[in-house]
Parts: sequence; C-alpha cells; structure tokens
Amino acid sequence: MKLDELIEYLKYKDLINFKNVEISGISYNSNTTKKGDIFVCLVGEHTDGHEYAQKAIDKGAVALLVEKEVKGVNIPQVQVNSTRHQIADIADRFYSSPSKGINLIGVTGTNGKTTVTHLIQKIIEENGEKCALIGTLGYKLSSDSEYRNAKHTTPQAPELQATLRMIKDIEKIDNVAMEVSSHALEQNRVGGCRFNGAVFTNLTQDHLDYHITMDNYFKAKALLFQRLGEGDFAVINFDDEYSERFLSSINPEVRKFTYGVKRDADVMAKNISFSPNGAEFTLVYNNSEYPVNLHLNGMFSVYNVLAAITAAIAMGIDINLSLKALQNIHGVAGRFEVVNKKPLVIVDYAHTPDGLENVLKAAREITPENGKLICLFGCGGDRDATKRPKMGAIAEKLADRIIITSDNPRSENPQQIITDIIAGLKSVSTENVTVEPDRAEAISMLKTISNNNDVVVVAGKGHEDYQILKDKTIHFDDREEVRKVFAQSVI
Repeated sequence: MKLDELIEYLKYKDLINFKNVEISGISYNSNTTKKGDIFVCLVGEHTDGHEYAQKAIDKGAVALLVEKEVKGVNIPQVQVNSTRHQIADIADRFYSSPSKGINLIGVTGTNGKTTVTHLIQKIIEENGEKCALIGTLGYKLSSDSEYRNAKHTTPQAPELQATLRMIKDIEKIDNVAMEVSSHALEQNRVGGCRFNGAVFTNLTQDHLDYHITMDNYFKAKALLFQRLGEGDFAVINFDDEYSERFLSSINPEVRKFTYGVKRDADVMAKNISFSPNGAEFTLVYNNSEYPVNLHLNGMFSVYNVLAAITAAIAMGIDINLSLKALQNIHGVAGRFEVVNKKPLVIVDYAHTPDGLENVLKAAREITPENGKLICLFGCGGDRDATKRPKMGAIAEKLADRIIITSDNPRSENPQQIITDIIAGLKSVSTENVTVEPDRAEAISMLKTISNNNDVVVVAGKGHEDYQILKDKTIHFDDREEVRKVFAQSVI
C-alpha cells in the first residue's frame, strides 16, 4: 500500500519529507521492525518511541508516524496529535477494515469477560456457524481449537486488525466474540473496529492505578457502547450500579437488552440453587420459563450465562438452542477450575475485591458443614494498591483460614504488598492467618493445613503460567503446583 493511500483519511498535522513510498507493514517495536514498515513512535509511561526511530530505520522502516519531528532523518514523517490513538486508524486502513465484514461482539466489564466470550462462542457454534474468540487467553478459531498467544486482553491495533483479517479471509469465519478491556478502549486499540453488539458484565474496582477514578474507569468502558449505531445491540447487567449510566450513554437507535437477578430485567434468573455439581435456576424471558442446569458454579456464573443468553437473543438465536449449548460447558481455564477433589481445590483468576468476594461466596455454597473454606491469594505489584487491604478484609470475612502470599510482585517488594493486604485484617492470629511470600511454598502448605472435606480457593493467577518478579519472569502455574502437592489425590 502506498503511503498516501494509508493516510488518506488520517487526521494529521503535518507531512515532513513526504515521499509516496510503498508500505508493507506497521511496527511499533524497533526490535521487530521489518523492511518496508511504517514505524509508529508510541509514547508510553516509561518509553518514547521517537528515541528508537533511527534503530527502526536501520532495520528497514521507510516512514514514521510521529507526534514530533525526528531530527536528522530523511524518510517521510507523518505528524499526528497522538500516535497511540492513531495507530489504530492506519492499522484499520492497512488491513482494509476487516471488522466491517464480521459479526463482531465486544464484551467489557471488570469480571466475567473471558467466560462470557467463551459462552457466546459456544452458542453461535451450536447455531451452526463458526465463531472465533479474542481475549485474555489469546485467540482461538473455534471452541475446540488451541489458543494462540496474545500479549494483552485486547491486542495492539496492528495485531488485532491482522488477526481479524486472517479470521475473515483465511479461516472464512464471520463471527468473533472479543474481550475489550478498559485500557484498549482508552488507548483506542479497537479504533476502526465495527462492533455489531456489546455486552456489559459489571464494573467494580480495578485498574485505578491507570484510570485513577471509578468515573474515568466507567467512561473508558462506556466508549464501547458509544460506538454502536442503528441496528446494533447492547446487553447490560441491570443489577450493576452503573447500569443506568451505561443505558443512558447508548445511542437511541441501538437495541437495548437487560439481564439480572435482583431487578426486573428483560432476561432473569430465579429459584437459583448451587451444589458441587453446578448451578440450577429458572430462566425467565418474554413471560416464558426455562429450566437451566449448569456444570458451572457460583452466582457470578449465573450472571455470565444470563449475559451470553441475552446476547444470543439479541442476535436472533433460539433460546432453547442457547441453553443446550451452555448446559454442556464445564468451564473456562483458570475460572473456578477444579484441580483437585479431596480437598476440593479451585483455581481462579479473581484479582479484584469483587472478583475475590464472588469466588469465595461461590466456594462457601459448596463447602460441607464439617469442612472449612481456605483462601490462598496475593496481589499484583505495580498495580492499584488501594484494593489490597480490601481484598484482605474480604478474605478474612468469607474464609475460615487465609494464606497470604505473592502474586506477580513485579518491581515491588513482595513483603510490602503483603503488609498492605494485612492492613485490612482485624486479626492476624496464626490460627487463621498464614503468611508465606514464596507462592510455591504457600501452595505446598495446603497439604498440612487442609483436610479432605475442606474447600480451597487459590486466587489471583488462574490460567497464567508465569510469575513476574522484579528482575525476571519465571514459569509458574497454580494448577501445576496444586497437582504436585496433592499428587496422590484422585481428580
């Protein structure tokens, strides 16, 4: 593609050294820049891509997208207000707007995004159509295929647009369910994406190290719904305290659907009960009732299922077909995943106050009267520190015993993170609270702390198979560690 074609609809401030060169790719990392690329000088929290422009040129870059002129180079420079936002515009243009030919469903919220996208994928497949998925675990072309790696919940714009183009043209898939994070919306990683529908799960405290306030966090999430137009649909959790604000932010011509348990929503669940085998409830829609039996557990799973079914209704899929698809699902990797039976050990990604509370409440529902509920968790470093004491208080309130350990400490001192968690506790009695910074050692302690009738929640990392330390990233998988400890137990 020629440079003038690439920037035809771009709002740029200036063209420097303009020459209509051929562009064969888009890069924003000088280490991976290839011959013929336009190099995008991203400005981040810790690095400035303008400083790596010459390195990118040495690797073969033939043009630059900049916020300020890079002196001393003679290749074309396209100057814009924000390279971080406008990389999406050139990525969409370069890959010829692939989302316009796809039924693209975006799912956003603090918790539940991964599960809801998987449920939507299964429903669409049950309806006889192909559906790809993009999210935290990577991307996959069908519910039965393997995940392919992704760096973020929502990839950077060039990778995202390239993936959508591949899904559409090479794999011949016309449906995509995609997790859309608040960072991706704020940074315009999904710029150019044409969403046919959007689903809101919930909004609770997370990422305030980035968004600073809950109001900013809400505004970032709301951007997804403000993209919708005539004929598109929005699915909203009516029980969430932000539901009315989301509904009011949606264009009038967008079709709106609500779901919930507590309020009078379009799609509701009643007569909810839980057992070690899963959840049961009655689905109410359009004055009709449908019995639902799930292998999934916990109230959060009920909400996730309601979100997926409501999205399916919005897409015109028969409700009985949706229920058939969902009742065969046994869960998503690292989401309330049972990895041992005696004691019952559950690994979950819960890393927010609300997420931890939901998981512990679900675990309590299936804890025998003669058993205790044990929670092992930590908090991530270089992230919102205000949630640490809150998570400590929640664990202390809902579990009979807690083990506080490291999560991904990153550049922070693990002991300081633990101290922040302990600040939320009313008591630090050694009978109820154990502190062990080494996560592997903490998990090994479960062998002596727990009995066969107990339920153990190992929270925070879920599907992750790594641990980010100050100076390195190591292989670490909670599920593997638990299985080592209880190697003789029958799953």
